[in-house]
Amino acid sequence: MKIVKQVMLVALVAGLAGCASTYKAKVNFDKNEQVSTADYKTFAWLKESKILAAPADINPVMKVRVDEAIERAFVAKGYTMVESAQNADFTVSYTVGSRDKVRVDSFPTAYRAGWGWGRGYYGGYHGGVVVGTDTHVRNYTEGKLAIDVFDVKTKQPTWHGWAVKRMTRADNDDSMATIKTVVDEVVANFN
Repeated sequence: MKIVKQVMLVALVAGLAGCASTYKAKVNFDKNEQVSTADYKTFAWLKESKILAAPADINPVMKVRVDEAIERAFVAKGYTMVESAQNADFTVSYTVGSRDKVRVDSFPTAYRAGWGWGRGYYGGYHGGVVVGTDTHVRNYTEGKLAIDVFDVKTKQPTWHGWAVKRMTRADNDDSMATIKTVVDEVVANFN
């Protein structure tokens, strides 16, 4: 019976470790209800020059990948990209960033000490319960992508969508797939 419990415990830990290795992006958005997006057909970049300085947390090669992923996501939703912001219904910009985070989890632990023979005075077994704390510290990097949409006619912000994702080694190894997935999830909320 003891071996069966140990095998089940090992299987449970292995299953949880497998689940923990895949982190899905947390996606959300905020919409300006004062501006209607129903008639939008065309979009452009907020800054017309495609050669912009890369944000501080992104290298120029990665910037091109993010630009292309955002363009494709809006085109896939049926919008047409135009070169001039003056000829567009809305403009798009984005920011990216990352930060190192620390997560500390503490769990109470208990075990019996001094198991004795027989029953105690009040019917319990001899021996006391010792309570302690088990603490786990995890360091990880969290990445954030925020996409902003502005109405060209009113020059008002229309929509802000963002994704926050715990970055893993797999994200770095296949960065284009990760970028595309996260951008698609954010832009899917735009209407």
